[in-house]
Amino acid sequence: MNAHLEMDPTEVLRVKLEVLRQEHRDLDEAIHLMEASGRSDQLTLRRLKKQKLRLKDQIARIEDILTPDIIA
Repeated sequence: MNAHLEMDPTEVLRVKLEVLRQEHRDLDEAIHLMEASGRSDQLTLRRLKKQKLRLKDQIARIEDILTPDIIA
């Protein structure tokens, strides 16, 4: 039987948000470990930090989409 499963666009965004949050946490941990080792490559560290900031921006954009504006 061909069961066609389709996710609601909001649910797709929620899943993507969780994936991005996990990537952000993983990068944070990698950066912390590199800094703690004392032998970190500064260029690699800088690239990881920029990538972490891009993820944070993507997370913020999706959160804005998922959170309705409330007019006070």
